[in-house]
Amino acid sequence: MTNKHEPLGLFKTEPGYRVRLWAPNATNVAIRGEFDGWSNEGVNLSKDNDGVWYGCAPELKNNQQYQFSITTESGDILKRNDPRGRLLTNSAGTSVVYDDDYIWPKSEFMLANVEALVIYELHIGTFNCTYNTANKPGTFRSAIEKLDYLSELGVNCIEVMPVNEFAGDFSWGYNPAYPFAVEEAYGGPNGLKDLVREAHARNIGVILDVVYNHFGPSDLHLWQFDGWSENEKGGIYFYNDWRSDTPWGDTRPDYGRPQVRQYIFDNAMMWLEEFKLDGLRMDMIPYMRSVSGTEDPKDCIKEAYGLLRWINAEIKNRYPHKLVVAEDLHGNDFVTDHHEHNGLGYTAQWDADFVHPIRNVLTQPNDDDRDLNLVSKALTRCYSSNAFSRVIYVESHDEVANGSARLAEEIAPGNVDKDYFARQRSVIGVVLTLTAPGIPMLFQGQELLEDLWFDDKDPIDWSRLDKFPQLNQAYKTLISLRKNSISLQGENVSILHMDHANKVLAYERKNIRDDDDDKAPGTSPSVLVIINFKNQRFDNYLIPDFDNQQWKCVFNWHNGYIEPNEFAFTQTGDNKCGKINIGEYQILIFERLM
Repeated sequence: MTNKHEPLGLFKTEPGYRVRLWAPNATNVAIRGEFDGWSNEGVNLSKDNDGVWYGCAPELKNNQQYQFSITTESGDILKRNDPRGRLLTNSAGTSVVYDDDYIWPKSEFMLANVEALVIYELHIGTFNCTYNTANKPGTFRSAIEKLDYLSELGVNCIEVMPVNEFAGDFSWGYNPAYPFAVEEAYGGPNGLKDLVREAHARNIGVILDVVYNHFGPSDLHLWQFDGWSENEKGGIYFYNDWRSDTPWGDTRPDYGRPQVRQYIFDNAMMWLEEFKLDGLRMDMIPYMRSVSGTEDPKDCIKEAYGLLRWINAEIKNRYPHKLVVAEDLHGNDFVTDHHEHNGLGYTAQWDADFVHPIRNVLTQPNDDDRDLNLVSKALTRCYSSNAFSRVIYVESHDEVANGSARLAEEIAPGNVDKDYFARQRSVIGVVLTLTAPGIPMLFQGQELLEDLWFDDKDPIDWSRLDKFPQLNQAYKTLISLRKNSISLQGENVSILHMDHANKVLAYERKNIRDDDDDKAPGTSPSVLVIINFKNQRFDNYLIPDFDNQQWKCVFNWHNGYIEPNEFAFTQTGDNKCGKINIGEYQILIFERLM
């Protein structure tokens, strides 16, 4: 017997498994598979008043393949995979019984506080293709081989692009055919758990990209799942009217239907509970909360707001230290406002107001066209009165594809490896990312000066590590500063100097909580960043409010190399000012001496 209040899915019993499947318009449902030789009849299930079919399959065993036979009102028999199955043979194959008997370490991992996070976004299929052949992507196993490298680089959180079962073996992952299943070609659910376990062992958190703005559109058994639909749309899991329309097909889930809301809610909780992931990044939520993905009130989908608040509030309640990130890109405070204040309750949101102006400034071919005002606004942007409510970056999977390219590639198309400007200005981008208030994020291969653009069949070229060791060392130094400097973990940023003619910018980062009454004015821990955005050297350049006796140089990047932290300095008559020699596109970072 089964309890009508049990969740949906497959559950171990003795013997076999209990089954609960939502198919309200079916006239008959049976489960069949390897356990009964794929008989035509299968084991028939019973139906309750909520449209849930239930029963037991006593002969069904772990690791066996199975499917459901669903008889429609018209008499057709549909072969459907389990919407909540954790594993498939492949997206066009069959469901596989998967018992959650994975053995985790006894100690619980705790993600670093947002003030100290450095995220590294990666794509399993291309990150490390140790076992790659012409027809095989990278796997969780091959990604694990690079975790020591990431630990040495200094990142303490990886963001993994979607790993739910998708059509074929090669994909970005944003075409989820089976939201609960882990891509078999990557290594299935145990492979993902291995990655999380091994990352945690190296003090690296793992957050996962999830897609709730559409499903599929291909290899999608959810489509007209039990035979019913309206207007030739998707049936019980989808809107069947004008609200179904997305850039990826008529496959927007019906956020107003209780069973679909529960399906998405349970999926979010599954990643955090069963897979012990440290957070989620939700893909393009504008296409959840509106049909067109815009702010037009005419196509607002109010039900999505309620669903997102429910998910985020529950995560906050159950797992207050886990991270929930939104890709919204519209500059809305309500995305990260607390749900009790009518916000959506995300921890942070990807910040278009950082990446777009910074890339604009760095890719200008003429130095005189670099607008320091854009840089200043990007540095000081804030959401929900919290500097760490934004994720900042100059490269992501979206920004280095879809008609765009790697930052270095856009600076020097086709000549990244040999071009001085590509190296120098790309480092300015990462310096801004790692020294601005916010949660910094890097994209795989950025620290290797990867060229061209992201493609799901173009693996990272790890030989570039030997080509650009100085660049890699620069990233290590900057990440270490970001994680260990109290000043860089504060919310305060002050633009101290903005020379529009010579394109020199200086700004100070300070943790104002440490600026208490017991300290003399101007002696709190702080970091000073000086950047020359111009291909011109300036000797005896005057920096206001800069006294070399109070500062120690901790990073000096010039001519594509980390240079010694010693440089020419002249104290002026005014103790608050100093003169330095600053080279072409040079970057200097100082810490205040206490």
